[in-house]
Amino acid sequence: MPTLPLYQVDAFSDRPFAGNPAAVCPLTAPIPEALMQDIAAENNLSETAFFHPQGDAFSLRWFTPTTEVDLCGHATLASAFVLMTELEPARTEVTFRTRSGTLSVQRRDDQLVLDFPAYPPAPADAETRARVAEALRVQPAEVIRARSLFAVLDSAAAVRAFTPDFGALSRLPTTIGITAVGTDEQRPVDFVARYFAPTFGINEDPVTGSAYCTLAPYWAARLGKPEMRARQVSRRGGELSCAMAGDRVHIGGKARLVITGTLAY
Repeated sequence: MPTLPLYQVDAFSDRPFAGNPAAVCPLTAPIPEALMQDIAAENNLSETAFFHPQGDAFSLRWFTPTTEVDLCGHATLASAFVLMTELEPARTEVTFRTRSGTLSVQRRDDQLVLDFPAYPPAPADAETRARVAEALRVQPAEVIRARSLFAVLDSAAAVRAFTPDFGALSRLPTTIGITAVGTDEQRPVDFVARYFAPTFGINEDPVTGSAYCTLAPYWAARLGKPEMRARQVSRRGGELSCAMAGDRVHIGGKARLVITGTLAY
């Protein structure tokens, strides 16, 4: 019976049962795509990551329970955490080759920092703004669009209080996040966010690293700050640091190992 090592890591959190859980499968060589999808469905987490050595770097792929995705922040953080704490603890940096190009992760003090592409947003058109307002049943202050849609609300309290209609959200042309300044939080941050992806089998993602490829440039421009602290205010919650670096975004966070095991198939 074939087996694979399997780790579960809570990303963007320094404690268990918070942040975004990701499954990580280190491989010695590629395995069939259909098998990776079956494993992701079995894990039933927002993402399962698979990596294997590729020259002086690692090939990395990410799967939701229903589909492969082009970019995932928390499962990249989790993969780097497994590499740099469980497999090669002396390592301080790792390079991944992915469907979104070359991504690197560095250990900096007590954080792991992702070097991801920036996707600055543009204002959504009038039709999209109307569709978003109807789906949210809230009138956003602004609707912006890059790889995903984002609705800007008036306060962190409004983001926390939002009750999603996942059927309505699934009818939008892409996934959607909501965001606001975080000054009214009990522990203030620069901005907060939530993120919904029902069409990918994820009603609400606990912490969505890739969303900050757009949220960081948006809030950096709006707040006039190249470095910021952010919080994803899902039920589990997560803490992130964001820094602009030209056409890249540095997204930092902590991680916690919660499960190690062996997958048999």
